Amino acid sequence: QVQLVESGGGLVQAGGSLRLSCAASGRMFGAYIMGWLRQPPGKEREFVGVISWSGGIYYADFVKGRFIMSRDNFKNTVYLQMNSLKPEDTAVYYCAATYGGAAEREWGPKEFAYWGQGTHVTVSS
Repeated sequence: QVQLVESGGGLVQAGGSLRLSCAASGRMFGAYIMGWLRQPPGKEREFVGVISWSGGIYYADFVKGRFIMSRDNFKNTVYLQMNSLKPEDTAVYYCAATYGGAAEREWGPKEFAYWGQGTHVTVSS
């Protein structure tokens, strides 16, 4: 069982940066693949990126070059550094996890077993 708690969301102007954190509790954190997904207002939840236990990363095309994922297996924490934010990045950002897996493709929401409560990110123009 894994519990996830996101933090770091807020209001930022376009072009600004935010860093989201996801703290995980539970055993064997390092064995889980961790993902970030987001749900823009009125839209479906969408994939942002995943990071494997070994640090392999796969990003959605729309965040490549702007967002950076990282994880600290000693602190049981995964991060999402978001740079050059755009108004269309406004969404609730969710941290998610599931056991095993590789960061070689996009992952759909149904593929994750555990979810955080989400953190709001609003980018003003």
